[in-house]
Amino acid sequence: MKPYRTSRDFIIFVHTNSTVKTISHAINMPMRKPKLILILITLAVILLSGCSTIRSIGKIPSKERRAEFAVKYPNFINNEFRNLYDASDSLIYVDTTRIRKEIKMRKFTKRPKLSQPIPSVKTNLKDITFNRPTITWFGHSSYLIQSQGFNILVDPLLTDYASPIWYFNRSMPGSYVYKIKDLPPIDVLLITHDHYDHLDCHTIRKLRKKNTHAVVPVGVGSFLKQWNWKSGHMQEVYWGDTVDLAPGIRLISTPSQHRSGRWLKKNQTLWTSYVLEIHGYRIFIGGDSGYNKHFKDIGDTYGPFDLAILENGQYNLDWAKNHSFPEQTVHTAQDLRTRMVLPVHWARFAAAYHTWNEPIKELLPLMDDAGILVTIPLIGEPYTIGDPPKTEVWWDFE
Repeated sequence: MKPYRTSRDFIIFVHTNSTVKTISHAINMPMRKPKLILILITLAVILLSGCSTIRSIGKIPSKERRAEFAVKYPNFINNEFRNLYDASDSLIYVDTTRIRKEIKMRKFTKRPKLSQPIPSVKTNLKDITFNRPTITWFGHSSYLIQSQGFNILVDPLLTDYASPIWYFNRSMPGSYVYKIKDLPPIDVLLITHDHYDHLDCHTIRKLRKKNTHAVVPVGVGSFLKQWNWKSGHMQEVYWGDTVDLAPGIRLISTPSQHRSGRWLKKNQTLWTSYVLEIHGYRIFIGGDSGYNKHFKDIGDTYGPFDLAILENGQYNLDWAKNHSFPEQTVHTAQDLRTRMVLPVHWARFAAAYHTWNEPIKELLPLMDDAGILVTIPLIGEPYTIGDPPKTEVWWDFE
């Protein structure tokens, strides 16, 4: 048997604002040579990509701005944003016994080996105009909303990974097919919160050169400023704020139940959902959210909706306060009083204990029982509000 090696330098990267400090902590830890080599290779990759990695992490709001938040925003308490309602009952409507049993039976893998690539289509989005609001989904929670020549890009992640380092949280095969060059001119960039799978540094930096106007939650502007976004082309919003984007197009920031943070310091920026009123139609843009009473508040105030784009995927019991299970997505749709649901936050990354297509398999029969229509376009396939739902079963494989 080969002897164990000892590693005495344990590197921890601590992020505070835009600074990354390297702390060496002596530990006495038995380690086989292959593991030591792997760690050294990993550290080398991090160092070689250091500027890109540090930039991707971004910069949280300054101490002075956070002091302003405490005075201005009622849910900024003890130096962090809080959710609107107590999240202790977030597992309402969820069969937790079933989920626990299923988790025990599964072998979780971050990047499943699928029997085939995720199906997708490549639509020429530059040379097409839609008279009614049309959504083209890019997988996970990224999508383009087009209506009468006006283009809104939501939480764009047009790179192959959702993390500060390229080999973590990679897209599943077949799910990464669109890049910035494939898009028409973007009028509005819309961000729901600052997590890596919704706020991508590389995509944002490419968009900043195109005179796009950005609408982001309070505090998220700090990231865009560090990424050299023009301050005159950016607007931060708080829950209840209304933005008139163009004649016939209005945006309202509404609550979600989630969290924020890209490194160690959490909840320094706000998270939000949106109500989009566009050319006579009403769309709910859900972002990420656990289930709570805020959905009924939104439905009572702004509903009914022609379409709700709702998170349905990457859920587990540890994240129950911040993400929704399929059973809860049904009740969210009912609370919002929406005519149709487009489920997102699935089919690109694997971050939870369920199989890649479980969210849609679980959701469809529940929605059918509730009498709510669901449209499930392929990645890259436009869906126009008012058309029959997309119902092709393209996702039934593992």
